[in-house]
Amino acid sequence: MDLDRLAVHESVGKVMPPQLLVDALEDTGIPVELVDDDEQFGPGDVVVTFGHRDTFLDADWVHGVRSGYDEFPVGVYDEAGTVFTNSTGIHGTTIGETVAGYMLSFARRLHTYRDVQFDHEWRRPSYDESFTLQNERLCVVGLGTLGRGIADRAAALGMDVVGVRRSGDPVENVSVVYTPDQLHTAIEDARFVALATPLTRETEGMFAAPEFETMREDAYLINVSRGEVADESDLVSALRDGAIAGAALDVFTKEPLPEDSPLWDFDEVLLTPHVSPATGKYHEDIAGLVSENVSNVRAGDSMMNRIV
Repeated sequence: MDLDRLAVHESVGKVMPPQLLVDALEDTGIPVELVDDDEQFGPGDVVVTFGHRDTFLDADWVHGVRSGYDEFPVGVYDEAGTVFTNSTGIHGTTIGETVAGYMLSFARRLHTYRDVQFDHEWRRPSYDESFTLQNERLCVVGLGTLGRGIADRAAALGMDVVGVRRSGDPVENVSVVYTPDQLHTAIEDARFVALATPLTRETEGMFAAPEFETMREDAYLINVSRGEVADESDLVSALRDGAIAGAALDVFTKEPLPEDSPLWDFDEVLLTPHVSPATGKYHEDIAGLVSENVSNVRAGDSMMNRIV
């Protein structure tokens, strides 16, 4: 593969200032340009993008700046002979810290104090309202980069971490690893359940009414994977019925979350606008991945994170 141009598509602006990424890629030795939807592509082009455009199929290589690639028609890329890579492997720290923050907020009731702060209200919790994370069980569903980042930080907080993984193979800082057919066993004793699995045919809707009924009434759901992994309607019902205690959600079936969604109005629901991977150095992380793959191509080595 000849690499003649790095084209940074303007859509990366959804997660970073595009010019920062352009500047960070200049050390590759390949001309870098910021392009828009009117740009045309051809052999020798590498496109770095947030989302898919059909015109990208004429390039030699497309790199998605997200770890998930469910919105990219990878089969079409394969048919077109266009290499597609993604950005998995760089979000373990950011998402792990975000999930730790969610759990600490629920346990130490931080969100409730913030809620009443604007009313200048001095509110102390009821005696049995607060708890600590130490010795509480967390079940992490999906033990890839995201799940491991969550597990490592939860273990450091003294939590009992179990997980669900397709292979069932052991993972550091996870005391028990279950397979997907053992999901209900994995979640039934957990105070927190964190969804960190990619969106696939198998995981779409994997968390619905039966799973919420299996969870403890004082348990919290955390979703940092994709909105479609959890049935939002069933989640709302579970929250209203008290089947679970609350939820922290960074991803939704429809984004931005519609103004009329019932999820806005629950005291024990934390909503963040799909920002769990956010960091002011994200452009450096992406540039590092692309630069390493540029080196791999030049050396004739296998590319990292190659999907097709």
